[in-house]
Amino acid sequence: MPIVSDTTRPSGADPQRDHGRAAVETAQTLDRGLQVLQLLGAPGGHGGLTMSELADDLGVGRAVVYRLVATLVGREFAVRGPDGRVRLGPAMARLVASVRPVVVEAARPVLRRLAEEHGATAHFTVVDGPDGTDALAVLVVEPTWTDFHVGYRVGSRHPLTQGAAGRALLAGREDNYGVIATHGELQQGAHGLAAAVPGLSGVEASVGLVGMSPFDEDLVGAAVVAAAEEISAMLRGQPDSR
Repeated sequence: MPIVSDTTRPSGADPQRDHGRAAVETAQTLDRGLQVLQLLGAPGGHGGLTMSELADDLGVGRAVVYRLVATLVGREFAVRGPDGRVRLGPAMARLVASVRPVVVEAARPVLRRLAEEHGATAHFTVVDGPDGTDALAVLVVEPTWTDFHVGYRVGSRHPLTQGAAGRALLAGREDNYGVIATHGELQQGAHGLAAAVPGLSGVEASVGLVGMSPFDEDLVGAAVVAAAEEISAMLRGQPDSR
């Protein structure tokens, strides 16, 4: 019987080892693609990043970045504009929209406690709009024990440049997660406090309170920041350190 040799495999090659190496290489490519999306979704990536900037951030050659971006563009997770900059694509918006209900439900008990403890309307707001310039309230929790409080509706929308929630979102883009206070910007006589939710990838969100009288910015502001940090920890799967 003739002996048939496998001329496609180098002498001494181990199929199991080769399979493991292929799995590692595939995981590395996926990891790099996810890193690209994280970079584009980070505050510094909102204006888009060039191929050179992505290569520098990833620590790889431009040829690798071109292949990664081409794959992401093909799946609409990224787009490359006439200026050559790469930005998040429509598939990411659809993905974020599908995740939003999970985020809202995670935030609900935290906002309930915040509203009841401080007798003010609590809200969870995210960046929305085709250009990412709107603040959209996706969760509102009103206190149950007050005679009067400020009404605020889910679906309320306003520019990021107005109101505590919007200004907090803008501050988060600059890695500022402290409390933001406003007075009468969206509704005459209303007072707001808000803080951006830190550490989330792909979702820009803020937590806030709106009331009929000024807040103690030190005491209540610290509670708002703590609520934002608690929601962040929950969504990232970290234990509650309170």
